[in-house]
Amino acid sequence: MPLALLALAIGAFGIGTTEFVIMGLLPEVAADYGVTIPTAGLLVTGYALGVVLGAPLMTVLGTRIPRKRMLMVLMGLFVVGNVLSALAPSFGLMLTGRVVASLAHGAFFGIGSVVAAGLVAPEKKAGAIAMMFTGLTVANVVGVPFGTFLGQSAGWRATFLVVAGLGVLGLAGIAGLVPEQPRPEGVRIRHELAAFRNAQVLLAMAMTVLGFGGVFAAITYITPMMTETAGFAHSSVTWLLMLFGLGMVAGNLIGGRFADRRLMPLLYVSLGSLAVVLALFSFTAHNKVAAAVTLTLIGALGFATVPPLQKRVLDQASAAPTLASAVNIGAFNLGNALAAWLGGIVIAAGSGYTAPNWVGAALAGSALVLAVVSSALERRTAATGQAAVEAAAVRQPQQTTTAAR
Repeated sequence: MPLALLALAIGAFGIGTTEFVIMGLLPEVAADYGVTIPTAGLLVTGYALGVVLGAPLMTVLGTRIPRKRMLMVLMGLFVVGNVLSALAPSFGLMLTGRVVASLAHGAFFGIGSVVAAGLVAPEKKAGAIAMMFTGLTVANVVGVPFGTFLGQSAGWRATFLVVAGLGVLGLAGIAGLVPEQPRPEGVRIRHELAAFRNAQVLLAMAMTVLGFGGVFAAITYITPMMTETAGFAHSSVTWLLMLFGLGMVAGNLIGGRFADRRLMPLLYVSLGSLAVVLALFSFTAHNKVAAAVTLTLIGALGFATVPPLQKRVLDQASAAPTLASAVNIGAFNLGNALAAWLGGIVIAAGSGYTAPNWVGAALAGSALVLAVVSSALERRTAATGQAAVEAAAVRQPQQTTTAAR
Protein backbone atom coordinates (compact mmCIF):
# COMPACT_ATOMS: atom_id res chain seq x y z
CA MET A 1 0.00 0.00 0.00
CA PRO A 2 1.40 3.45 -0.95
CA LEU A 3 2.56 5.80 1.80
CA ALA A 4 0.07 8.39 0.54
CA LEU A 5 -2.69 6.30 2.12
CA LEU A 6 -1.18 7.17 5.50
CA ALA A 7 -1.82 10.85 4.82
CA LEU A 8 -5.44 10.13 3.98
CA ALA A 9 -5.74 8.04 7.14
CA ILE A 10 -4.39 10.95 9.23
CA GLY A 11 -7.11 13.24 7.87
CA ALA A 12 -9.68 10.53 8.46
CA PHE A 13 -8.45 10.22 12.05
CA GLY A 14 -9.21 13.88 12.76
CA ILE A 15 -12.60 13.74 11.07
CA GLY A 16 -13.52 10.53 12.85
CA THR A 17 -12.60 12.02 16.21
CA THR A 18 -14.80 15.09 15.83
CA GLU A 19 -17.70 13.05 14.44
CA PHE A 20 -17.85 10.52 17.25
CA VAL A 21 -16.42 12.31 20.30
CA ILE A 22 -19.62 14.30 20.80
CA MET A 23 -21.39 11.09 21.88
CA GLY A 24 -19.20 10.85 24.95
CA LEU A 25 -19.67 14.53 25.82
CA LEU A 26 -23.42 15.06 25.31
CA PRO A 27 -24.17 15.36 29.07
CA GLU A 28 -21.38 17.92 29.57
CA VAL A 29 -22.42 20.00 26.56
CA ALA A 30 -26.10 19.82 27.53
CA ALA A 31 -25.33 20.95 31.09
CA ASP A 32 -23.10 23.80 29.92
CA TYR A 33 -25.74 25.24 27.60
CA GLY A 34 -28.72 24.32 29.78
CA VAL A 35 -30.45 22.09 27.21
CA THR A 36 -31.84 18.54 27.38
CA ILE A 37 -30.00 15.44 26.18
CA PRO A 38 -32.32 15.02 23.13
CA THR A 39 -31.70 18.69 22.24
CA ALA A 40 -27.94 18.20 22.57
CA GLY A 41 -28.39 15.25 20.22
CA LEU A 42 -29.06 17.83 17.50
CA LEU A 43 -25.28 18.34 17.45
CA VAL A 44 -25.10 14.84 15.98
CA THR A 45 -28.04 15.39 13.63
CA GLY A 46 -26.75 18.81 12.50
CA TYR A 47 -23.27 17.45 11.78
CA ALA A 48 -24.72 14.56 9.82
CA LEU A 49 -27.02 16.78 7.75
CA GLY A 50 -24.07 19.09 7.05
CA VAL A 51 -22.22 16.10 5.61
CA VAL A 52 -25.23 15.24 3.45
CA LEU A 53 -25.37 18.76 2.00
CA GLY A 54 -21.63 19.38 1.92
CA ALA A 55 -20.68 16.15 0.15
CA PRO A 56 -22.14 16.98 -3.28
CA LEU A 57 -21.52 20.74 -2.97
CA MET A 58 -17.83 20.49 -2.09
CA THR A 59 -17.28 17.65 -4.56
CA VAL A 60 -18.69 19.73 -7.40
CA LEU A 61 -16.37 22.58 -6.40
CA GLY A 62 -13.54 20.05 -6.26
CA THR A 63 -13.89 19.22 -9.94
CA ARG A 64 -12.37 22.62 -10.72
CA ILE A 65 -9.08 22.16 -8.84
CA PRO A 66 -6.54 19.33 -8.39
CA ARG A 67 -7.64 16.66 -5.91
CA LYS A 68 -4.69 17.14 -3.57
CA ARG A 69 -5.36 20.86 -3.27
CA MET A 70 -9.05 20.18 -2.69
CA LEU A 71 -8.23 17.76 0.13
CA MET A 72 -6.10 20.49 1.74
CA VAL A 73 -8.93 23.03 1.41
CA LEU A 74 -11.31 20.59 3.06
CA MET A 75 -9.00 20.03 6.01
CA GLY A 76 -8.68 23.80 6.45
CA LEU A 77 -12.47 24.10 6.59
CA PHE A 78 -12.51 21.29 9.14
CA VAL A 79 -10.08 23.20 11.37
CA VAL A 80 -12.16 26.39 11.22
CA GLY A 81 -15.35 24.54 12.18
CA ASN A 82 -13.78 22.87 15.21
CA VAL A 83 -12.25 26.11 16.48
CA LEU A 84 -15.68 27.74 16.22
CA SER A 85 -17.22 24.83 18.13
CA ALA A 86 -14.63 25.13 20.88
CA LEU A 87 -15.15 28.86 21.36
CA ALA A 88 -18.94 29.04 20.82
CA PRO A 89 -20.67 31.06 23.59
CA SER A 90 -24.13 29.69 22.72
CA PHE A 91 -25.64 26.37 21.65
CA GLY A 92 -26.62 27.85 18.30
CA LEU A 93 -23.04 28.84 17.50
CA MET A 94 -21.79 25.47 18.69
CA LEU A 95 -24.20 23.83 16.25
CA THR A 96 -22.98 26.19 13.51
CA GLY A 97 -19.39 25.16 14.15
CA ARG A 98 -20.37 21.51 13.90
CA VAL A 99 -22.05 22.14 10.56
CA VAL A 100 -19.05 24.08 9.21
CA ALA A 101 -16.70 21.22 10.15
CA SER A 102 -19.08 18.68 8.64
CA LEU A 103 -19.01 20.33 5.22
CA ALA A 104 -15.52 18.89 4.73
CA HIS A 105 -16.44 15.35 5.79
CA GLY A 106 -18.28 13.88 2.82
CA ALA A 107 -16.11 15.37 0.10
CA PHE A 108 -12.92 14.36 1.94
CA PHE A 109 -13.90 10.71 2.11
CA GLY A 110 -15.50 10.79 -1.32
CA ILE A 111 -12.52 12.33 -3.10
CA GLY A 112 -10.15 10.42 -0.82
CA SER A 113 -11.80 7.11 -1.79
CA VAL A 114 -11.25 7.84 -5.47
CA VAL A 115 -7.64 8.86 -4.82
CA ALA A 116 -7.00 5.78 -2.66
CA ALA A 117 -8.55 3.43 -5.21
CA GLY A 118 -6.46 4.99 -7.97
CA LEU A 119 -3.19 4.39 -6.10
CA VAL A 120 -3.43 0.58 -6.22
CA ALA A 121 -4.21 -2.28 -8.58
CA PRO A 122 -7.91 -2.94 -9.33
CA GLU A 123 -8.04 -6.06 -7.16
CA LYS A 124 -6.83 -4.05 -4.15
CA LYS A 125 -9.26 -1.13 -4.34
CA ALA A 126 -11.45 -2.15 -1.40
CA GLY A 127 -8.33 -2.75 0.70
CA ALA A 128 -7.02 0.72 -0.14
CA ILE A 129 -10.35 2.31 0.76
CA ALA A 130 -10.37 0.33 4.01
CA MET A 131 -6.83 1.56 4.73
CA MET A 132 -8.00 5.16 4.48
CA PHE A 133 -11.03 4.41 6.66
CA THR A 134 -8.69 2.83 9.21
CA GLY A 135 -7.95 6.39 10.32
CA LEU A 136 -11.64 6.79 11.08
CA THR A 137 -11.80 3.56 13.05
CA VAL A 138 -8.54 4.14 14.93
CA ALA A 139 -9.98 7.51 15.95
CA ASN A 140 -12.56 5.56 17.89
CA VAL A 141 -9.88 3.57 19.70
CA VAL A 142 -7.59 6.51 20.51
CA GLY A 143 -9.05 9.88 19.58
CA VAL A 144 -12.62 9.50 20.86
CA PRO A 145 -11.77 7.90 24.23
CA PHE A 146 -9.00 10.44 24.84
CA GLY A 147 -11.27 13.28 23.75
CA THR A 148 -13.99 12.06 26.08
CA PHE A 149 -11.56 11.80 29.00
CA LEU A 150 -10.17 15.24 28.25
CA GLY A 151 -13.63 16.74 27.96
CA GLN A 152 -14.79 15.24 31.24
CA SER A 153 -11.68 16.35 33.11
CA ALA A 154 -10.70 19.67 31.48
CA GLY A 155 -13.95 20.70 29.82
CA TRP A 156 -15.44 19.75 26.46
CA ARG A 157 -14.07 22.91 24.81
CA ALA A 158 -10.53 21.63 25.29
CA THR A 159 -11.47 18.52 23.33
CA PHE A 160 -12.52 20.49 20.27
CA LEU A 161 -9.37 22.59 20.37
CA VAL A 162 -7.31 19.40 20.32
CA VAL A 163 -9.44 18.11 17.43
CA ALA A 164 -8.67 21.32 15.53
CA GLY A 165 -4.98 20.54 16.10
CA LEU A 166 -5.54 17.09 14.59
CA GLY A 167 -6.94 18.84 11.54
CA VAL A 168 -3.76 20.89 11.22
CA LEU A 169 -1.72 17.68 11.43
CA GLY A 170 -3.89 16.08 8.76
CA LEU A 171 -3.42 19.10 6.51
CA ALA A 172 0.36 18.85 6.89
CA GLY A 173 0.25 15.12 6.14
CA ILE A 174 -1.67 15.63 2.92
CA ALA A 175 0.66 18.43 1.84
CA GLY A 176 3.73 16.29 2.44
CA LEU A 177 2.68 12.77 1.45
CA VAL A 178 -0.09 12.82 -1.15
CA PRO A 179 1.39 13.09 -4.64
CA GLU A 180 0.45 16.00 -6.87
CA GLN A 181 -2.41 15.15 -9.17
CA PRO A 182 -3.74 17.20 -12.08
CA ARG A 183 -7.23 18.62 -12.04
CA PRO A 184 -9.68 15.91 -13.17
CA GLU A 185 -10.10 16.30 -16.91
CA GLY A 186 -13.31 15.71 -18.75
CA VAL A 187 -15.40 15.72 -15.57
CA ARG A 188 -18.86 17.06 -16.34
CA ILE A 189 -21.51 17.46 -13.68
CA ARG A 190 -24.14 16.13 -16.06
CA HIS A 191 -22.00 13.05 -16.59
CA GLU A 192 -21.52 12.58 -12.85
CA LEU A 193 -25.25 12.98 -12.20
CA ALA A 194 -26.03 10.30 -14.77
CA ALA A 195 -24.78 7.68 -12.29
CA PHE A 196 -27.83 8.35 -10.13
CA ARG A 197 -30.10 6.97 -12.84
CA ASN A 198 -28.63 3.55 -12.07
CA ALA A 199 -31.03 1.69 -9.75
CA GLN A 200 -28.15 -0.28 -8.22
CA VAL A 201 -26.37 2.93 -7.20
CA LEU A 202 -29.53 4.18 -5.50
CA LEU A 203 -30.11 0.84 -3.78
CA ALA A 204 -26.52 0.80 -2.48
CA MET A 205 -26.95 4.30 -1.08
CA ALA A 206 -30.25 3.35 0.55
CA MET A 207 -28.49 0.38 2.17
CA THR A 208 -25.87 2.82 3.43
CA VAL A 209 -28.50 5.13 4.96
CA LEU A 210 -30.35 2.35 6.76
CA GLY A 211 -27.46 0.03 7.63
CA PHE A 212 -25.05 2.43 9.30
CA GLY A 213 -27.96 4.47 10.60
CA GLY A 214 -28.77 1.46 12.76
CA VAL A 215 -25.42 1.87 14.49
CA PHE A 216 -25.96 5.56 15.26
CA ALA A 217 -29.40 4.98 16.72
CA ALA A 218 -27.69 3.24 19.62
CA ILE A 219 -24.33 5.03 19.73
CA THR A 220 -25.65 8.59 19.78
CA TYR A 221 -27.12 8.06 23.25
CA ILE A 222 -24.51 5.58 24.49
CA THR A 223 -23.39 7.74 27.42
CA PRO A 224 -26.78 8.03 29.17
CA MET A 225 -27.55 4.42 28.24
CA MET A 226 -24.38 3.09 29.84
CA THR A 227 -24.52 5.32 32.92
CA GLU A 228 -28.26 5.36 33.63
CA THR A 229 -29.22 1.85 32.47
CA ALA A 230 -26.10 -0.32 32.73
CA GLY A 231 -24.87 1.46 35.86
CA PHE A 232 -21.39 2.41 34.68
CA ALA A 233 -19.64 5.44 36.17
CA HIS A 234 -19.18 8.43 33.86
CA SER A 235 -15.44 7.80 33.88
CA SER A 236 -16.09 4.36 32.35
CA VAL A 237 -17.45 5.87 29.15
CA THR A 238 -13.88 6.42 27.95
CA TRP A 239 -12.93 2.76 27.85
CA LEU A 240 -16.38 1.72 26.66
CA LEU A 241 -15.92 3.93 23.62
CA MET A 242 -12.49 2.37 23.19
CA LEU A 243 -14.12 -1.07 23.01
CA PHE A 244 -16.52 0.26 20.39
CA GLY A 245 -13.55 1.64 18.46
CA LEU A 246 -11.68 -1.67 18.61
CA GLY A 247 -14.75 -3.34 17.18
CA MET A 248 -14.82 -0.77 14.39
CA VAL A 249 -11.16 -1.41 13.52
CA ALA A 250 -11.73 -5.16 13.36
CA GLY A 251 -14.91 -4.80 11.32
CA ASN A 252 -13.30 -2.37 8.88
CA LEU A 253 -10.34 -4.69 8.26
CA ILE A 254 -12.62 -7.70 7.79
CA GLY A 255 -14.88 -5.73 5.47
CA GLY A 256 -11.95 -4.52 3.40
CA ARG A 257 -10.51 -8.04 3.14
CA PHE A 258 -13.66 -9.83 2.01
CA ALA A 259 -15.36 -7.06 0.01
CA ASP A 260 -12.97 -7.73 -2.88
CA ARG A 261 -13.97 -11.41 -2.82
CA ARG A 262 -17.55 -11.92 -1.60
CA LEU A 263 -19.16 -8.49 -1.42
CA MET A 264 -22.88 -9.30 -1.28
CA PRO A 265 -22.58 -12.33 1.05
CA LEU A 266 -20.55 -10.12 3.38
CA LEU A 267 -23.37 -7.56 3.40
CA TYR A 268 -25.98 -10.25 4.12
CA VAL A 269 -24.05 -11.53 7.12
CA SER A 270 -23.02 -8.14 8.54
CA LEU A 271 -26.42 -6.43 8.15
CA GLY A 272 -28.40 -9.41 9.43
CA SER A 273 -26.12 -9.88 12.42
CA LEU A 274 -26.16 -6.15 13.14
CA ALA A 275 -29.96 -6.12 13.29
CA VAL A 276 -29.97 -9.03 15.74
CA VAL A 277 -27.25 -7.58 17.98
CA LEU A 278 -28.93 -4.16 18.13
CA ALA A 279 -32.19 -5.80 19.21
CA LEU A 280 -30.32 -7.78 21.87
CA PHE A 281 -28.69 -4.58 23.13
CA SER A 282 -32.02 -3.52 24.62
CA PHE A 283 -31.65 -6.47 27.01
CA THR A 284 -27.86 -6.70 27.44
CA ALA A 285 -27.68 -2.97 28.30
CA HIS A 286 -28.91 -3.87 31.79
CA ASN A 287 -25.76 -5.90 32.52
CA LYS A 288 -22.29 -4.34 32.53
CA VAL A 289 -20.35 -7.23 31.00
CA ALA A 290 -22.98 -8.07 28.41
CA ALA A 291 -23.34 -4.39 27.49
CA ALA A 292 -19.59 -4.02 26.92
CA VAL A 293 -19.47 -7.13 24.70
CA THR A 294 -22.51 -6.04 22.72
CA LEU A 295 -21.10 -2.56 22.19
CA THR A 296 -17.93 -4.07 20.70
CA LEU A 297 -19.97 -6.27 18.36
CA ILE A 298 -22.01 -3.29 17.17
CA GLY A 299 -18.80 -1.48 16.24
CA ALA A 300 -17.45 -4.52 14.38
CA LEU A 301 -20.62 -5.39 12.49
CA GLY A 302 -21.44 -1.78 11.70
CA PHE A 303 -18.07 -0.99 10.16
CA ALA A 304 -17.84 -4.33 8.34
CA THR A 305 -20.47 -2.81 6.03
CA VAL A 306 -18.48 0.34 5.19
CA PRO A 307 -15.86 -0.92 2.65
CA PRO A 308 -18.33 -3.15 0.76
CA LEU A 309 -20.98 -0.44 0.56
CA GLN A 310 -18.47 2.16 -0.63
CA LYS A 311 -17.00 -0.28 -3.16
CA ARG A 312 -20.50 -1.24 -4.33
CA VAL A 313 -21.19 2.38 -5.20
CA LEU A 314 -17.81 2.80 -6.93
CA ASP A 315 -18.38 -0.37 -8.96
CA GLN A 316 -21.90 0.55 -10.02
CA ALA A 317 -20.93 4.17 -10.83
CA SER A 318 -17.54 3.31 -12.34
CA ALA A 319 -17.99 5.68 -15.28
CA ALA A 320 -18.52 8.67 -12.96
CA PRO A 321 -17.39 7.71 -9.46
CA THR A 322 -16.37 10.97 -7.77
CA LEU A 323 -19.74 12.53 -7.01
CA ALA A 324 -21.38 9.16 -6.32
CA SER A 325 -18.61 8.28 -3.87
CA ALA A 326 -19.00 11.57 -1.99
CA VAL A 327 -22.79 11.35 -1.95
CA ASN A 328 -22.53 7.86 -0.49
CA ILE A 329 -20.48 9.29 2.39
CA GLY A 330 -23.34 11.74 2.78
CA ALA A 331 -25.69 8.77 2.79
CA PHE A 332 -23.85 7.33 5.80
CA ASN A 333 -24.47 10.59 7.61
CA LEU A 334 -28.05 10.91 6.43
CA GLY A 335 -28.57 7.59 8.20
CA ASN A 336 -26.77 9.01 11.24
CA ALA A 337 -29.03 12.06 11.29
CA LEU A 338 -32.18 10.00 10.81
CA ALA A 339 -31.20 7.54 13.51
CA ALA A 340 -30.15 10.22 16.03
CA TRP A 341 -33.44 12.08 15.43
CA LEU A 342 -35.56 8.94 15.76
CA GLY A 343 -33.63 7.89 18.84
CA GLY A 344 -34.26 11.29 20.43
CA ILE A 345 -37.98 10.98 19.66
CA VAL A 346 -38.39 7.62 21.41
CA ILE A 347 -36.39 8.83 24.42
CA ALA A 348 -38.41 12.05 24.65
CA ALA A 349 -41.58 9.94 24.47
CA GLY A 350 -40.55 8.25 27.72
CA SER A 351 -39.51 4.88 26.25
CA GLY A 352 -36.14 4.89 28.04
CA TYR A 353 -32.54 5.07 26.93
CA THR A 354 -32.56 1.55 25.45
CA ALA A 355 -35.44 2.29 23.05
CA PRO A 356 -33.13 3.63 20.27
CA ASN A 357 -31.68 0.13 19.98
CA TRP A 358 -34.99 -1.10 18.56
CA VAL A 359 -34.92 1.77 16.08
CA GLY A 360 -31.44 0.68 15.03
CA ALA A 361 -32.48 -2.96 14.65
CA ALA A 362 -35.37 -1.94 12.38
CA LEU A 363 -33.08 0.22 10.23
CA ALA A 364 -30.43 -2.50 9.84
CA GLY A 365 -33.09 -5.09 9.03
CA SER A 366 -34.50 -2.82 6.34
CA ALA A 367 -31.01 -2.49 4.84
CA LEU A 368 -30.74 -6.29 4.69
CA VAL A 369 -34.02 -6.44 2.75
CA LEU A 370 -32.66 -3.92 0.24
CA ALA A 371 -29.46 -5.95 -0.14
CA VAL A 372 -31.52 -9.02 -1.07
CA VAL A 373 -33.58 -6.95 -3.53
CA SER A 374 -30.42 -5.49 -5.09
CA SER A 375 -28.85 -8.90 -5.56
CA ALA A 376 -32.03 -10.34 -7.08
CA LEU A 377 -32.29 -7.39 -9.49
CA GLU A 378 -28.66 -7.85 -10.48
CA ARG A 379 -29.18 -11.55 -11.20
CA ARG A 380 -32.30 -10.82 -13.26
CA THR A 381 -30.47 -8.15 -15.27
CA ALA A 382 -27.56 -10.53 -15.88
CA ALA A 383 -29.95 -13.30 -16.98
CA THR A 384 -31.74 -10.93 -19.35
CA GLY A 385 -28.44 -9.81 -20.84
CA GLN A 386 -27.28 -13.40 -21.28
CA ALA A 387 -30.54 -14.33 -22.98
CA ALA A 388 -30.13 -11.39 -25.35
CA VAL A 389 -26.58 -12.49 -26.20
CA GLU A 390 -27.69 -16.06 -26.85
CA ALA A 391 -30.57 -14.87 -29.03
CA ALA A 392 -28.19 -12.69 -31.05
CA ALA A 393 -25.83 -15.65 -31.46
CA VAL A 394 -28.67 -17.77 -32.82
CA ARG A 395 -29.78 -15.06 -35.28
CA GLN A 396 -26.25 -14.44 -36.60
CA PRO A 397 -25.77 -17.85 -38.32
CA GLN A 398 -29.27 -17.58 -39.78
CA GLN A 399 -28.47 -14.17 -41.24
CA THR A 400 -25.18 -15.44 -42.61
CA THR A 401 -26.89 -18.41 -44.27
CA THR A 402 -29.57 -16.18 -45.78
CA ALA A 403 -26.95 -13.80 -47.12
CA ALA A 404 -25.04 -16.68 -48.67
CA ARG A 405 -28.13 -17.85 -50.48
